[in-house]
Amino acid sequence: MSQIAAHHADAVRLDLPDGPVAVLDAVPPPGVAGRATALLVPGYTGSKEDFVPLLDPLAAAGYRVVAMDQPGQNESPGPDDPGAYTLEWLGSVVSAVAKALDDGPVHLLGHSFGGLVSRAAVLAEPASYRSLTLLGSGPAAIGGPRKDRMTALEPLLPRGMAAVYQAVELVAHADPKWIAASPDLKAFLKKRFIASSAGGLKGMGDTLLTAPDRVAELAAASVPLLVCHGEADDAWQPETQTEMARHLGALHEVIAGSAHSPAVENPAATIAVLDAFWQEADKTR
Repeated sequence: MSQIAAHHADAVRLDLPDGPVAVLDAVPPPGVAGRATALLVPGYTGSKEDFVPLLDPLAAAGYRVVAMDQPGQNESPGPDDPGAYTLEWLGSVVSAVAKALDDGPVHLLGHSFGGLVSRAAVLAEPASYRSLTLLGSGPAAIGGPRKDRMTALEPLLPRGMAAVYQAVELVAHADPKWIAASPDLKAFLKKRFIASSAGGLKGMGDTLLTAPDRVAELAAASVPLLVCHGEADDAWQPETQTEMARHLGALHEVIAGSAHSPAVENPAATIAVLDAFWQEADKTR
């Protein structure tokens, strides 16, 4: 499955005080008893579509599932000033989305950079959340090869998003997953990248490269926690995420057959893990 798989979620624009936010809103089908609501936050250069393979199955299990573009991503406009994209501000936007859904506390999931943003949201307003899932995310700033690639792209930003994407695409050509992707998927990935904000790319990138470690604070927040990642994650290493889960006292799950994007690479296993965790977390409320 991929970001362009068919689904039944509604595309909705939420008009919030800090600007509009685009979401995909999937509700349980008729005859299915409703459970809690889940809010899904994408990572750096990602979008709400990264969760498309999860939407219909989780809705069929009774959840209202809402996937959002963060400000500056894809269909959610954001500030031109890179300095605006702090974890605290992005977290406040996530909380504003959660409140706009008008369903009470929600299960929050943040993928990759979205995990750092979601952590900030929970630390600021823990009562707004039933649980927090960190999916392929880490305790602090990213490092390794991904950091090196981000740093190498920064000088291209003044030339515009199309020029940056051209450089990204050149690197991607060596990736077997890119080679196997359909023309429609490649067209979507290019369209969403170019539609995103250059200020947002710079600002979120800077934040991702400097994020502090707030694991101890999150461990004390009294919110049910899940650390979940692919067995071959190439962003934060699996060992790093395992250690983070231990320090958090969090449930820890590893998704076989996946790397940094379990929602796309192994959605069935990801759905099973989330459903079990959310059901258990709901027992504590």
